[in-house]
Amino acid sequence: MAHDVQHYNLDQKFDFTAATKKGLFTVLGIGAILLIIGIIMAIFGGGHAEAGAAEGHAFHWYQRLYANLWINNVYYTGIAIIGVFFFAIQYAAQAGWSAAIIRVMLSLGNWLPIAGVLMIVTFFVASHDLFHWTHASLFDKASADYDSIIDGKGAFFYWPMAKGTFPIFFVIRMVLFFGFWVFFFKKFQSLTYNEDLAGGTSSWYTIRSWSAYFLIFFAVSSSVAAWDWVMSIDTHWFSTLFGWYVFSSWFVAGLATMTLLILFLKGQGLLEMVNENHVHDLGKFIFGFTIFWTYLWFSQFLLIYYANIPEESVYFLERLSSDIYGPFIFVNLAMNFVLPFLLLMTRDSKRHGVFLKLVCLMIIAGHWVDFFLMVQPGTLGHNGGVGFMEVGMFLVYGAAFTFVVLSGLAKGKLVPKNHPMLEESYNHHI
Repeated sequence: MAHDVQHYNLDQKFDFTAATKKGLFTVLGIGAILLIIGIIMAIFGGGHAEAGAAEGHAFHWYQRLYANLWINNVYYTGIAIIGVFFFAIQYAAQAGWSAAIIRVMLSLGNWLPIAGVLMIVTFFVASHDLFHWTHASLFDKASADYDSIIDGKGAFFYWPMAKGTFPIFFVIRMVLFFGFWVFFFKKFQSLTYNEDLAGGTSSWYTIRSWSAYFLIFFAVSSSVAAWDWVMSIDTHWFSTLFGWYVFSSWFVAGLATMTLLILFLKGQGLLEMVNENHVHDLGKFIFGFTIFWTYLWFSQFLLIYYANIPEESVYFLERLSSDIYGPFIFVNLAMNFVLPFLLLMTRDSKRHGVFLKLVCLMIIAGHWVDFFLMVQPGTLGHNGGVGFMEVGMFLVYGAAFTFVVLSGLAKGKLVPKNHPMLEESYNHHI
């Protein structure tokens, strides 16, 4: 049946048109305006001192800006690395159905080099305002601020240097994770484009081997990144399934992003090999992992709730009992579980592009709310919330991310024409 695949244009490229760029710059502009309004309101509105009361500091507007930078850095980094992860999964599992769309998955990784720079710079600028454990007095037994629990965890950040000096161990981990993630992304990219020139199956086998190495590294690095970048904000608290929890939130958001991108390309008349069966499979992934995310959310909540150990339950108490964050717990569950679950339950809903687009957009916004709930209460206390600054920053990052991903996608061919399983992808039917 080889002739069936051949009548498609396998040398298709995505044309990043001026109109598409204009649309993205419009969103970026709106986001920037909202962000500036939010910053001005925060400067002149002032903050109450109660958030910083624990540390005896007044609250400053830039702390909210830093918290927002951190939320979006972590969130969009996750979506980018999930693209590379899902690409690697297809090769490790020897999957054929996805052959026509693997380059769309991989394209999300184009954001990783920028994400790494943003993350490291934000940490150096804002670490004192984001991470309580960066204050040297916590490790000084003579100080009134001495904290034995944080002192006990100090080596995880500062080894081999003295606690409370420079968190070299933490920074090395961040640099290593981004370094390896970018390395694997570039490796996969060069191998898949090389396959177009070389033909045969050798590239496929090589990518499969590299995928196995990447998946092992990803399993460890994604969990440790979740502890470092998110869990350490609430330094006293810990959850043994937190790495899984962050991964599941990233994964659903990443799947929604890939699906939107594929539907967008289909709308441009590209990827004609991709039919409603492929779209249905993506819908099933989103549906399934939405339930997986909810299962982890509930497991973490239920065990902490009924064990009722003060140092564990404080995490949920400061969110649920807060006037600012309490309502968002329910928004989070509605946007990330209740609505996707009900909306994607039928077979037809997973096959119709318009419907899926709406659900994907809701999930991308919903999982941002999830990260907002992980970061803001521990960094801003009562001074947080969702306002112009939050919405603006989310739109600025979203537009920049999309611009970088589409620019990367436009550089190479969309379909891996020599992929040994392209025939299977073409004939995919469920």
